[in-house]
Amino acid sequence: MDVPSSPDPIAEPKAYQDHLLSLVGDDDPAEVQAAAADGWRGLLAKAGDDARVRPIPSEWSVIGCLGHAVDAEVVSAARYRWILAHDEPPLIGYDQDLWADTLHGSDDEDPEALLAVFEPLRAANIALWARSSEEDRARVGIHAERGPESFDLLFRMIAGHDRFHQAQARRALEAIARG
Repeated sequence: MDVPSSPDPIAEPKAYQDHLLSLVGDDDPAEVQAAAADGWRGLLAKAGDDARVRPIPSEWSVIGCLGHAVDAEVVSAARYRWILAHDEPPLIGYDQDLWADTLHGSDDEDPEALLAVFEPLRAANIALWARSSEEDRARVGIHAERGPESFDLLFRMIAGHDRFHQAQARRALEAIARG
């Protein structure tokens, strides 16, 4: 899947949402998310030693993309639960580059350690989705930068987020191969 660059989530919040949703289309977001861990494992296997290489200093490596996916899953897990447990809770935004630089800045992380966080958290989030009602999925939180977002919208967006960042990781590998 060829994935165009993403609109800025702060400057263009609606365009950002629409972009991520377009990457999911009519696909079941739970199935897209369930495939993500295997997708990351396949990318890591393909990358080999290049998993830690940034195509240019300002771009993420495959491991950097995976680290960001882990961060997004942690944040999403909390947002889903706030939305389900509270009436229109505030949802704080986060600076993905600050998190990436602070929490994953070295590209030396063990990908298995990242997956050891990602996989069970993702499974718990998919299980939460599976047992939620349509009424639950319609509940909203108020995102600090994007305004009202439902559990349904956030869950679909994270499926698109998976596809976007796995495509980013593939582009990084292609750029490295081109030298």
